[in-house]
Amino acid sequence: MATFISVPLKKSSEVDLVKPLSKFVTATYPAAEEQADYIRSVEELNKLRKSALGRPLDKHESSLEILLRYYDQLCAVEPKFPFSENQLCLTFTWKDAFDKGSLFGGSVKLALASLGYEKTCVLFNGAALASQIASEQNLDSDEGLKAAAKYYQLASGAFGHIKDTVLSALNREPTMDISPETVGTLSLIMLAQAQEVFFLKATSDKMKDAIIAKLANQTADFYGDAFKQCQYKENLPKYFYFQEVLPVLSAKHCIMQANAELHQSLLAKQKKRFGEEIARLQHATELVKTVASRYDEYVSVKDLSDRISRALTAAKKDNDFIYHDRVPEVKDLEHIGKAALVKATTITPPLSAKFTDLFEKMVPMAVQQSMSVYSQRKAETVNRLVGTMREATNLCNGVLASLNLPAALEDLSGDSIPQSIVEKARAIVQQGGLQSIEQLIRDLPELLTRNREILEESLKMLGDEESTDSELRSKFSQRWNRTPSGDLYKPLRAEGGNFRSVLDKAVQADQVVRERYNTHCEMIALLCKPEAELTAAIPSANPVKTLQGSEVVSVLRSQLAQLEEVKKEREGLEVEIKGVAFDMSSSFLTALAQDGAINEEALSMSQLDQSYGSYSQRVQASLRSQEELLGKVQASHQEFSKLKQSNSEANDREEMLKKLASAHDSYVEITSNLREGTKFYNDLTEILLKFQNKCSDIIFARKTERDELLKDLQQSIAREPSAPSFNVPAYQTNPAPTAADPTPAPRTVFQPQVKAQPPQRPPPPAFTPQAASAPGNPPDNQPQPGNPPPMAPPSQAQGPPYPTYQGYPGYAYQMPMGYNPYAAYGQYNMPPAMQPNMQPYVPYQQAPAPGQGGFPGTPPTQQHPYTYQQQPQHPPHQPYYPQQ
Repeated sequence: MATFISVPLKKSSEVDLVKPLSKFVTATYPAAEEQADYIRSVEELNKLRKSALGRPLDKHESSLEILLRYYDQLCAVEPKFPFSENQLCLTFTWKDAFDKGSLFGGSVKLALASLGYEKTCVLFNGAALASQIASEQNLDSDEGLKAAAKYYQLASGAFGHIKDTVLSALNREPTMDISPETVGTLSLIMLAQAQEVFFLKATSDKMKDAIIAKLANQTADFYGDAFKQCQYKENLPKYFYFQEVLPVLSAKHCIMQANAELHQSLLAKQKKRFGEEIARLQHATELVKTVASRYDEYVSVKDLSDRISRALTAAKKDNDFIYHDRVPEVKDLEHIGKAALVKATTITPPLSAKFTDLFEKMVPMAVQQSMSVYSQRKAETVNRLVGTMREATNLCNGVLASLNLPAALEDLSGDSIPQSIVEKARAIVQQGGLQSIEQLIRDLPELLTRNREILEESLKMLGDEESTDSELRSKFSQRWNRTPSGDLYKPLRAEGGNFRSVLDKAVQADQVVRERYNTHCEMIALLCKPEAELTAAIPSANPVKTLQGSEVVSVLRSQLAQLEEVKKEREGLEVEIKGVAFDMSSSFLTALAQDGAINEEALSMSQLDQSYGSYSQRVQASLRSQEELLGKVQASHQEFSKLKQSNSEANDREEMLKKLASAHDSYVEITSNLREGTKFYNDLTEILLKFQNKCSDIIFARKTERDELLKDLQQSIAREPSAPSFNVPAYQTNPAPTAADPTPAPRTVFQPQVKAQPPQRPPPPAFTPQAASAPGNPPDNQPQPGNPPPMAPPSQAQGPPYPTYQGYPGYAYQMPMGYNPYAAYGQYNMPPAMQPNMQPYVPYQQAPAPGQGGFPGTPPTQQHPYTYQQQPQHPPHQPYYPQQ
């Protein structure tokens, strides 16, 4: 009876995990030490997959341990890498476990770029291998029974977990072996077998009959549920596997019911309910007879049947002679209780006892994404504070340049170059002057062109692949059942659109910088000249040496010094703001562990407020201080301007000094902008190269998937009939022969064979009318009967009047051995005593062909050709010819 069902394993195609995962590690983790560790872990993961899926597995616990360890590693690595069709694309191909395929079409398989699909198939193999290991256990020992129950419950839990998660993991229709209907049925079968193991354990331990009956009844219910689940699903019975399983499930259901009735009858006997005992044994007998008659080739019930038969015979004998208890109907019997001792194992990774995470130091992708967003928020905060301070500094420089400060205070002589102008000119020369700034301006278009080419090439690759996918989709229609490239590439196209808009804005910014350079180019060139030429280019004015010791000049110089202090404080504050660092990964990991999700915005804003709140206050204080000082400087400058002697030469000189000061400030700002632009374009080049690699990777994966799908479609088309059935015209199947043309051979058509009919009987021998007259009155022109007339040799072999057709089975008359009626043409070897009693024999002549004259001796027209003339009877003699 111990027939247990096991599940075959799925087969997978080889997948190279090293190249794509190493590429992602190299791009994401620039630190050399981290990179090397993670690449080694990737290689270990690839080896683990080959060990779990790349070779046949023994039905042993060590093989199951490898499978479960690989499954645990997949669960651990899933949140740490961006596995998806449009990011880190790995295509996994698995064959259907139950569909064995055909000679030309191959077996059914599915290829998906989904790690969830890989996890589902690996867990299916773990459950299948657990069922095989359980079926190999020795059920005569306690250890074997415990191991079998453990593995069957593990298989049931794994199949149940697949049932609950497969649709969300795949986001498309799975193959039939991992569909919710199939794995749900397998889960019920494994649970029923685990319950049966507990029944066997209770039986071997000789537990109470009441307990054993309840265990058997529960097992019967489990098998019945599995049978119904398997039978009522449309697609399951078509598999040969389930065609073999269905009879076993039905037989096990009956056997377990019979066991329950048997042990319940023993309990009834103990309670002196002898009629109930007989009724239950009779019901058990009917159940085992059903199994023996229908499912004998699958399950043997001889021992159980003999045991029930012996018990029923003894019970009937005792009841007939001693107890005379009434035997109730089966429907009136009390229902047997149930006791479920099994439960599907909950699938909670890690399932392997030897599991260690190969990527333990790597943070999950959710944390990485949160860290990326946090970094953007932090950069925005820093840029906002630094930008505010730089704008205030530029505003201060612009106001001072418009007031010609501090040059106006230094230019009291009216003919020498102010010291501030000399220092600014020297600073411009040290930074490279016009040549450096012009070189930066020339480099920008080249950098821009390079970035545009990379972006356009990436988008062109996406467009080419999308057009190919659209052509194949229109060609194969519903058969092209993969994600449309247009839907899949939407995030990439959106990202490419963002890059394009960024480049467009960068072009506009470059134009603004170029226009500003053109505006101040002449003054910048003047600052780059030697000091003598610069002095000659500045107009001279009347001296105003009387203002050198005035109080207004001293106040202005003091206020300008205070503004310089404010600028220096800002430079130090900018360095401090850029140097703020805080590791948010621990906060994000804690939130992910506690809540299962990360509220990045709330955590990031709280930390940024805590880190940069004080700096923001200091920046605002600096702005207020500058505003107050600039107000004082403007008021002091008005007094200073009133004291200065005003004339056209002085105004020209002051205007020139303002332009030179503004040109210096513009040079510094333009140089900074150009260097930032150059850095921006170089950084954007790296980002666009990563984007291009991402596009090429996904296109390569899509091409691989496309080739696999095309191959599957070709196989499926090869399995289909080449043309629909059609009716052959009647004139082709049964042509009418003509007189002029020979009759064509009949067409070969497959029809049911009909019993052959015997050929028509040939005409009997013909006699002349004279021979048909009475033998006592022969005509004068005929010889006497005793003297037969001479005959010409016949034209064909003569024989008896019955036909023999050689080669026609079933209708050839078998003559006695040694007899040959065709010994001689026209001559019969007859006994002499028989010759006088014979009528003269006239050989039968064949009918003439159309258009020929009749042969002599043909029968008259009024005589039926199949009528035999009565021969004279000779009682003393036996007829020579056999009677038909």
